[in-house]
Amino acid sequence: MEKQDIRIQRRGILSKVIAIRELALIAFIVILITIVSFRSPYFLTLSNFNDIMLDTAILMVIAIGQMMVILTAGIDLSVASTLAFSGMAVALTVSQYKSVHPLVALLMGIGIGFALGSFNGLLVSKVGIPPIIATIATMTVYRGFTFVIAKGAWVDAHEMPESFKQIARGSILKIPNLIMMVLVVSLLFYYFLKHTRTGREIYAVGGNPNAARFVGIGLDKIRFLVYMLSGLLSGGAGVLWVSRYASAQSNSAVGFELLTVAACVIGGVFIFGGSGTIQGVLLGSLLLGIIVNALSLIRVNPFWKLAIQGLIILFAVVTDAIMSKRIVSRLEV
Repeated sequence: MEKQDIRIQRRGILSKVIAIRELALIAFIVILITIVSFRSPYFLTLSNFNDIMLDTAILMVIAIGQMMVILTAGIDLSVASTLAFSGMAVALTVSQYKSVHPLVALLMGIGIGFALGSFNGLLVSKVGIPPIIATIATMTVYRGFTFVIAKGAWVDAHEMPESFKQIARGSILKIPNLIMMVLVVSLLFYYFLKHTRTGREIYAVGGNPNAARFVGIGLDKIRFLVYMLSGLLSGGAGVLWVSRYASAQSNSAVGFELLTVAACVIGGVFIFGGSGTIQGVLLGSLLLGIIVNALSLIRVNPFWKLAIQGLIILFAVVTDAIMSKRIVSRLEV
């Protein structure tokens, strides 16, 4: 009974820490918005916040997939290449066959992502290659495949049917499709992680793999699953990317994989697995979107943009880590 009481107490402490971290992140976002609004009156407008949400929507979708991988103490560095390959493959298809239904195009991208993510899962779970090595390799391979199928060419807006571009640019009841899709994906995976046995097993594998194996959880099955889901979301995001920007390029989203990891870490996902929430990832993604938007509005020198963006992210992560340690120490007393 004593051990069970300790486990319950630790779970209670962890949930409190996560809640406080998310509140701290919200406070940081509010402070940043307040500071930037003094420099640029346009920042606080409804249209600008709509732009921020649209710009970060795709990041949010992929970051949710990245989060599930990190929860198992893994990492998927191939997400941007998966996005680029699926986006290019679908763009080439709709440019040749303009009668393809938008839903079919989206499902095609999801299917491609499913296949690429499953390959990652096999390398990690069955072959036993460390996640960072496996996904660095597939990151290069998938990007190379993108150049091969594109043959060095781009697919421009005039080559895409209008119905395809409306996948990301259209709206439902005056709510942009991209925001609606983020909402659906977020709610779906929130329920999956919070209220299903498999979702709880994902946390268990990252939190304590030996204990998870002892209680009968299939580690290989769970690890395969999270990479497959990450690929699936990245493949769908590839279609959204091409539709939103009405352009498919071989170098689309280069470096985007690091932003997904940053969004997770800023959002409170423990990089060594076992802890993190969907809402935290959404907040982390939103903070990144606000930073990028703010730096553009206040006309920061492009040479300083990346440095300032990195420093703000570093400040947010360090502050969050310090607060978390203090909160844990106080709660354990």
